[in-house]
Amino acid sequence: MFPVRNPLRTRLAVLTAASLVATLAPIGVTAAHAQVIRDRQGSSTDVSRASWSGPAYTMNGSGGVVSATMTRAINAIRGGSGTIDVAVVAASDGGTPECDDIMGLAGVNSCTTLTLTAKNDGNNSQVNTDIRNAEFVYFAGGNQCNYAAWKGTALEASVESVVAKGGGVGGGSAGHHINSDIVYDACAASATSAIALDDPYDRSMTFTTGMFRWANYANTVNDSHFQERDRMGRTMAFVARAVKDGRTSAGAAWGVGVNEGASLFIDKSGLATLSGSNAYVVLGDHQPEVAVSGQPLTYSNFKIWKLANGQTYNFANRPTCGYYLKSVTNGVPSSNLYSGTPVTDCSTTPPPPPGGGSAYAEVEPNDSRTAANDVSGHSYPLTVTGDMKSGSDRDYFKVSLTSGQTLTVDCAVPSAYDADLYLLSSTGSTLTRSVNDGAGADESVSLTRTSSGSATYYVEVEAYSGSGTADYACTVAKS
Repeated sequence: MFPVRNPLRTRLAVLTAASLVATLAPIGVTAAHAQVIRDRQGSSTDVSRASWSGPAYTMNGSGGVVSATMTRAINAIRGGSGTIDVAVVAASDGGTPECDDIMGLAGVNSCTTLTLTAKNDGNNSQVNTDIRNAEFVYFAGGNQCNYAAWKGTALEASVESVVAKGGGVGGGSAGHHINSDIVYDACAASATSAIALDDPYDRSMTFTTGMFRWANYANTVNDSHFQERDRMGRTMAFVARAVKDGRTSAGAAWGVGVNEGASLFIDKSGLATLSGSNAYVVLGDHQPEVAVSGQPLTYSNFKIWKLANGQTYNFANRPTCGYYLKSVTNGVPSSNLYSGTPVTDCSTTPPPPPGGGSAYAEVEPNDSRTAANDVSGHSYPLTVTGDMKSGSDRDYFKVSLTSGQTLTVDCAVPSAYDADLYLLSSTGSTLTRSVNDGAGADESVSLTRTSSGSATYYVEVEAYSGSGTADYACTVAKS
């Protein structure tokens, strides 16, 4: 038996070539000293073994270790025999609660708590030795902005090496956030759902990408303390921003919200199993109807999977059924965001956007008035989606107006290209246009028919610069 705790609590001075004169300051603080605190429990000697059976991951809704998923991770990594070493990484000195819990689990050789208080602590040699020698790295709760600051340091590669050798990684609260592909870093402030939905580009809505991308977990953005702090709304805004800003590789983003005390164990095949109360996966698979700085979010038909204790979600082969639908209109979300009737028949078409409207995806070729997609028979408001397949692409849509009617077209343009918006007469004359500069700049036009009778008009979306498969989304409304 190993002793419960070894008296190996040490402070390691963080030195670089430039710090022979002065030590580095804690993250965000101009101070004279910065030190790493190292507290090791269990054996003083690391396990040595040729191969491991992971990777395995734990994603926790609050900072503490969840014994059920941690035990599954330990067993998956050691392959049913032997023991592993664990490193807990923290950004503030809160003692060793995670290692205290982990040392009580079977299959653990040692647990070392590493408290890093400065950005360059991520380059500390002892820190990186401890991490590389571990088989599981757990990021504690705290402030994920501090963790994001270690992007590009040696620590990033060290953690990745643990997973690459068949080990694992996880974390809770801030430690849950840092393990997603797209990290809500909260470096300026912490957003509430109300703030995020009222303006998805509020100063509190900041993100870090390019740090960790775990197998089967691409295009995700994690959130914690989910129902307890009513964070569904802000996760919806995270997802909409990820899609609108082109932060994903598939034109879609998945929010992963986990309740306090709950934890997802994800095995090496990408299958996640929930332990504890609820977790939610929130998919946004199209461009937002409105996601503009200073304006409320509008996004139709988020697909939401609700997981209860013991239920699973396959991140390697992400499901296309079993979700319920919720929307946000002018910053106001649907009611009862945390429950709904699941769609179980994949052959059915999702309901139309809120407000009694409908949806239409462009059909090529529609590069001229004579080849225009006729959307005049659809119900309104109508959400029209399409893309700019080349830098000279033009998409035409045919509509009609009667005397006294006003046509309004609002287009959300992805950051992949700059597209302009025109409203043309039946003969092709430009009646009004919107030509805002810059990739991702949204466009809007409006026209009232003052003449008697009805007439045909054409909505033209035209590539100005750039191209791509990311969809624009134009809301066409009549009043």
